Amino acid sequence: MLRIYHHRIKCIGCNYCIEAAPYRWEMSTSDGKSTLKDSTEKKGFYIAIVSDDELEDNLEAANICPVNIIRVEKV
Repeated sequence: MLRIYHHRIKCIGCNYCIEAAPYRWEMSTSDGKSTLKDSTEKKGFYIAIVSDDELEDNLEAANICPVNIIRVEKV
């Protein structure tokens, strides 16, 4: 299992995470920031627990994020 963290308040809406893993990320029409699908919010961070098969795409999303607000770790 993987845990994905997203510090959404610092998102600049570049869309790179959505391009890397569109099944896990989407753009909010209300504020133009990306949203981590199926996540829960805790102290400003959004957290999703996902299966290992999402590792490669979400690591790419984390690596290409220009503001470094995505973190992926093994649970």
